[in-house]
Amino acid sequence: MKLLLDNHVFLWLASAPEKLTERALQACRNRHNPIYLSAVSAWEIQVKSQLGKLTLDDPLAELIREQQAINGLRILGVELSHVLELEALPSIHGDPFDRLLVAQTRVESHHLVTADRTVRNYPAHFVW
Repeated sequence: MKLLLDNHVFLWLASAPEKLTERALQACRNRHNPIYLSAVSAWEIQVKSQLGKLTLDDPLAELIREQQAINGLRILGVELSHVLELEALPSIHGDPFDRLLVAQTRVESHHLVTADRTVRNYPAHFVW
């Protein structure tokens, strides 16, 4: 099962894994499940950090490198097919970052790992 991490899951996996459910943590630690971080999530984390809405213990690039080494994290870029999939999504969530993560999840046949209950109302596969 391919996993796409929501930004909070990425940060918790790196620094506070106890915040994840047992199911989510086991899925992320299972070496048979490749884990991905969307460039969209990296962008959101960087923006929030620069605006002072999020404090990172280490620079984002370092966090990503660490998770690549520890958990085999892969980066998922944004493709036109992901953007076009937004048209098929109902208007459940207004956050453009989250909507694009759901679109990527659907197009790439991933499971989105997220604690966000609103996002989990979309027609997609989730782990929490």
